[in-house]
Amino acid sequence: MSNNVYGIDLGTCNLKVFCKATGKVINEKNTIAIVNKNQLYSFGNDAYAMYEKAPESIQVSFPVVSGVIADYNNMQTMICEILEKHMKSHIKGAEFIVAVPTDITEVEKKAFFDLFYKSRFKPKNVLLCEKPIADAVGLDLNVNSPTGYMIVNMGADTTEISVISLGGLVLSELLHFGGKRLDESIMSHLRRNYSLLIGEKTASFLKEELGCALPEVEEKSSVIVGRDVVSGLPIEMEVSAEMVYEAIKENLNSICTSIKMILERTPPELAKDIIHSGIYLTGGASKISRLDELFSQITNIRVNTCEFPEESAVRGLNKIVSEEQYKKLAFSMKTIIFR
Repeated sequence: MSNNVYGIDLGTCNLKVFCKATGKVINEKNTIAIVNKNQLYSFGNDAYAMYEKAPESIQVSFPVVSGVIADYNNMQTMICEILEKHMKSHIKGAEFIVAVPTDITEVEKKAFFDLFYKSRFKPKNVLLCEKPIADAVGLDLNVNSPTGYMIVNMGADTTEISVISLGGLVLSELLHFGGKRLDESIMSHLRRNYSLLIGEKTASFLKEELGCALPEVEEKSSVIVGRDVVSGLPIEMEVSAEMVYEAIKENLNSICTSIKMILERTPPELAKDIIHSGIYLTGGASKISRLDELFSQITNIRVNTCEFPEESAVRGLNKIVSEEQYKKLAFSMKTIIFR
């Protein structure tokens, strides 16, 4: 097996690339900045730094929306630039394996495949793998065994709740809200109750610094700058962890309800396995403090977390192409050429 293999997870907010040769994960913001309507200005982390700050002449956008590719041309331009920036000349004729969300159409899956298959890299092979399966492999679970595992992947725009057994999906539900919905809840809560207008980046900062799934005993706070809705002037305000909790608790309860609904539909024998092994929590938005405790309280099932939840899928992709026992978990969508 060649080392010229790349695992790709095109997240809504972050793009993760695992390089088999180096064993490292590249994590860049899935953001692109365009000037004069079609000229690349910046991409990745540099483009994200311009978000909510750029003049009208520079358009900063996210090519992936709700887990699927919304801007194909810009997405292909950006992924090529990121790979060339980090991998130099090693990507010609490489193999790519790409994580795709569940509950998306064949056309949407084909867009993920064509993104690399029709790129200028002329890849040797392009494979796809469903993200919950890649997550489970990345968490060192034996997905080929007749054992049931529940994976909850909380991303920026989507939350995937899946039950896996024998290398396939038994049950799966794709919820169209995730970390960004929590950011929006914080923004609207502060505007409605405290007449404070803040941007998405500030809301994301509050979620990461003060966000907690359960009421905190130790009161934390952070000083932020926003715009007073009444006077229209910039002001500083101290935001407490309790204020952030009040903003996000309803959305977290919605995810809890969906987890319970999936558990209610799970066959009894698989439910027994899930009780023994616990629920596995992954995805970048799952890093909210005490989220595992909340899910455990609601379901009465142990919740397992990992050190780098946002990287579990992309690390699993590497195992799928490298280890013989997992190779059948990936599939291809090669273009049919009519002569």
